[in-house]
Amino acid sequence: MTASPNLNGIFERAAVFPDVDARDRLNQLVGLDAHKSRLGKILAVLVNPDGLRTWAQTNHPSAHALVRNVIRRPPLVILAGDVGSGKTELAETIGDEVARQERISVTLLPLSLSARGQGRVGEMTQLISAAFEHAVAEAGKFKSTSGKARGGVILLVDEADALAQSREAAQMHHEDRAGVNAFIRGIDRLGNGALPAAVIMCTNRVGSLDPAVRRRAAEIITFERPNVEQRRAVISGVMAGVGLSPSQVDGLVAATGPVKQRDYGFTFSDLTQRLIPAIVLDAYPHARVDPVRAITIAAAMEPTAPFQDKSR
Repeated sequence: MTASPNLNGIFERAAVFPDVDARDRLNQLVGLDAHKSRLGKILAVLVNPDGLRTWAQTNHPSAHALVRNVIRRPPLVILAGDVGSGKTELAETIGDEVARQERISVTLLPLSLSARGQGRVGEMTQLISAAFEHAVAEAGKFKSTSGKARGGVILLVDEADALAQSREAAQMHHEDRAGVNAFIRGIDRLGNGALPAAVIMCTNRVGSLDPAVRRRAAEIITFERPNVEQRRAVISGVMAGVGLSPSQVDGLVAATGPVKQRDYGFTFSDLTQRLIPAIVLDAYPHARVDPVRAITIAAAMEPTAPFQDKSR
């Protein structure tokens, strides 16, 4: 008899929303308001369809087919885009917004890459099946036959191409194909059970995902590097209180965008995790931040190179 997988090895640390720290992290994702709103609404409908029914009853009481069409969408959202574009941070924190909007508890289950197993026959399939089994069981606790869900579950799969790579690849191992089949069955099981649950997949190689997985996505949300307005929002927001003039902010915005030497600008994480700390540490511990020096630091820093998706 095969032993049941240890769930502690399948998931990273689970989170329960609402959560103050998650809300702070979500608020710090400056420049992604459109993605926040879109993903939040999608997940809210997936984990608590009663909210959409209430909206329809108030605004379009005869639109029953419309409501059914939206509610029956597959419980999968794919966040696709370049490295450092905010996909994972948004996926890890958006549950807080959903929980507060719907006034329910939302549990985040982050799937670990250890779910790929060690390559033993049947192991990957067993681990993925066990992960979905746990998600189904948790979501089942929150399901309500009378209306509003009592809670919801979000299964997060980061670096999703490592678990759901296209089965069309000629070199794909049988064990990997079986794992993808298990993943697809898990998504279908959540959807067919009308459970208050959703799956978020993050990838910078959306073209390498199995076509059957992509077809099941309610939406594929694409993340780009921050444009001029988004870079200005990040820099102005984080650097507020330092005393930068509008022209100095413009100088940092220009230095972090595409330039002659490269046709790509900084990522969100380049701005918040590399550039701004570098500017602060350059002045620390004895001097004030020098705006001119800050622009020089930005101009000398190389942003993360774009990920090349060779699967396309």
